[in-house]
Amino acid sequence: MDTQQKLQVNSNSMQERVKVYRLNDNGNWDDQGTGHVTVDHLERTEEFGLYVIDEEDNETLLLHRILPDDIYRKQGDTIISWRDPEYSTELALSFQETTGCSYIWDHICNVQRTLQFTTLNNETFHSMNSELRELPAVELSTLPLILKTVTESGIGDHMRLTPLLLNDQDFFQKLMELFRICEDLKNIDGLHMIFKIVRGIILFNSTQIFEKIFGDELVMEIIGALEYDPEAPHIQHHRNFLKERVVFKEVIPIKDPLVLSKIHQTYRVGYLKDVVLARLLDEATVANLNSIIHANNAFVVSLLKDDSTFIQELFVRLKSSSTSAESKKNLVYFLHEFCCLSKNLQMVEQHRLFRDLMNGGIFEIIAEALQNQDKKLVLTGTDILILFMNQDPNLLRSYIVWQEGVSLLGLLVKGMITDFGEDMHCQFLEILRSMLDPCTLSGAQRDNIIEIFYEKHLGQLIDVIAASCSAKCVDQSSERSSYIGGKCEKQNSVKPEILSSICDFLCFCFLHHPYKIKCNFLLNNVIDKVLLLTQRREKYLVVAAVRFVRTILSRHVSHLNGKNYCPFSIWEIVFVFSFVISLKCIPTSFICLSVV
Repeated sequence: MDTQQKLQVNSNSMQERVKVYRLNDNGNWDDQGTGHVTVDHLERTEEFGLYVIDEEDNETLLLHRILPDDIYRKQGDTIISWRDPEYSTELALSFQETTGCSYIWDHICNVQRTLQFTTLNNETFHSMNSELRELPAVELSTLPLILKTVTESGIGDHMRLTPLLLNDQDFFQKLMELFRICEDLKNIDGLHMIFKIVRGIILFNSTQIFEKIFGDELVMEIIGALEYDPEAPHIQHHRNFLKERVVFKEVIPIKDPLVLSKIHQTYRVGYLKDVVLARLLDEATVANLNSIIHANNAFVVSLLKDDSTFIQELFVRLKSSSTSAESKKNLVYFLHEFCCLSKNLQMVEQHRLFRDLMNGGIFEIIAEALQNQDKKLVLTGTDILILFMNQDPNLLRSYIVWQEGVSLLGLLVKGMITDFGEDMHCQFLEILRSMLDPCTLSGAQRDNIIEIFYEKHLGQLIDVIAASCSAKCVDQSSERSSYIGGKCEKQNSVKPEILSSICDFLCFCFLHHPYKIKCNFLLNNVIDKVLLLTQRREKYLVVAAVRFVRTILSRHVSHLNGKNYCPFSIWEIVFVFSFVISLKCIPTSFICLSVV
């Protein structure tokens, strides 16, 4: 039976509607057009290829020759992609129907399998690969045959090779024994073949095979075999790095050996994915390895959260006065990582964990961290709070309403006006905005948290703005027009970026809490103090102050009291904006306001 009869593919093959995409130099997929794809003979050859005929003008949109060594990837139910050597780029077909994708995929696999069978000259290999009943014995003399079996088989054969590899209980152990022998004898040719065999097996992308080779017994030797890449100029010392330079800090003793095993496996799989085989893995294999990492993380967090002894000991050490400062830092870092990994849990389980952490005293720990001089520790504390706000902001809100002692809300406000460097104040701003967002607040809780903020902490932000100019300017602010057009020579050391963030935050407060703004903005002379920023040298601060005024005027001044009272005289408005225009830093369209 000839190749054409085996494949049963001809010009009358089913045509499937597809879009053709090509990966450009910027890493984006360009749409090449829509047409119908078939698998058919190439003209004047016995080879097969993919034809895509444009549905509008019947011109050939794509002609791709199917080769036995090409790696095709099926992504989801409707996409087939591959790297085309003739185009020197990635190509992809996006099918309209899942059945059409499966139909063409089966034909591609069938063509590849047939091409491999017809091109293999080794009769023993041909017989074995056709039947696939057993693997060759793992010996130095059979390494070339094993390599050929693994690397030159088509995708369809991978499905038959995988159970053979899994059923042969000693295959990987014997292969690693052979690896040790070759390494001891410095048999470079043998080591290169074993590298290709291991890499080829990994590219089978079998979860069952991954479970076996990434187990504690084999994983380090598997990584060792991957040190001998024939295309690398030097041997890669991955095992030395993992054994000597990677240190696992067990801040709280983990008694369950299975949990420890999963933690180590997760790091090694990630290292293999991101370092050892980073340039060799296809997208499907990377996705499968990521799934293993996520599953391991969920497994570890799930077991640890259910271990009441572990959680209890964690908080006992964090709160103990006998725990050293360095140990407490490491415990907070662990707590942050623990919360991050909890994202792998289901939402119900994650919420239960965060609630247990709140009851255990995590917010007291964070309050202590925010008062530390170590910037990294402060940043870690804010990261944990953001995780809580993203999961359930009401946990943090309820704590602030009922807490005693040092006010966590006050620490957040203080953090927003403190120069930690690297724009860390933006972290605090994000938490405050999320906490005071009325869209996610319930009735009683909304009134309580907003009342606390406006009564105890808003003044801190206003004082920072007032202090950003000299005392003379602040005194003059009671006479509204006396400071307009003047320059404040002595300026506070607060970073201008922080002042700009405060202005933006005040705009947020005005837009979302108009019922509180009436008293606070007028009684505390907020508007006059914000306008002091028009005297700063930094043009973007002038813009921020004008944006603040623009926000107030554009939202109907009736919000400020029931009598449509405007907090500015018309001359002040004209004078301020005339002065600002003279700075030539703001477009006229920005300051054109419609005042009712």
